[in-house]
Amino acid sequence: MTEVRSSLGLRSVQLFEGLAPARLDALAQACRWRSLPAGRMLVQRAEHESDVHFVIDGQLRVTIFAMNGRQLTFREVGAGAHFGELAAIDGEPRSADVLTLRPSVVASLGAADFRHLLNDEQAVAERVMRGLCRLVREISERVIDLSTLGVQNRVHAELLRLAREAGCEDNRARLEPAPTHSEMASRVSTNREQVTRELNALAQRGLLAKEGKALLLCDVQQLERMVAEVRGAG
Repeated sequence: MTEVRSSLGLRSVQLFEGLAPARLDALAQACRWRSLPAGRMLVQRAEHESDVHFVIDGQLRVTIFAMNGRQLTFREVGAGAHFGELAAIDGEPRSADVLTLRPSVVASLGAADFRHLLNDEQAVAERVMRGLCRLVREISERVIDLSTLGVQNRVHAELLRLAREAGCEDNRARLEPAPTHSEMASRVSTNREQVTRELNALAQRGLLAKEGKALLLCDVQQLERMVAEVRGAG
């Protein structure tokens, strides 16, 4: 389904903060706009497609589906974020799959137009560079965790990452809606049963609790100590 092109939607995109209205209007016209249902694959790994995608509304998941059916999730992308700049810059095939988690509106800009934008707008180029640096650091940390930590510790590290993303207050963090055990398993490269076992163990220790559809982390500092200790030991 095609969405009406409007610079109003692009104003919520963090990458475009501070751009002149005329530039936003031109970008809105250059983008391809789509309204997508939940569960729709937008980008497929290894395909030769190089648009940069801006999430106007909704939520998408960046993941990989292996030949054996296993799934490894890298991150989730919400309204105001973007993805796809790697292929737009180097022209290589896509490195991951991206699918919608709920109904989403996405504006997609062609690679040539994106590179022209980077040449013309220094602030945008700097944000892209900082974002890529942040992405490399996050992936490096996850690779180290997957290579050196056991399943138990990987679950702890992922909960801590989600807590920081959600925001901590009074040493507590609220994940709402709570990630499913299958989603957690795809993030830490294990199976649902192992995630369930470890979450139950943490609940018995009083470190987390269910509150309706939310997961409450009751002692973020203790979780930080647990993760820091095992990473230091590795």
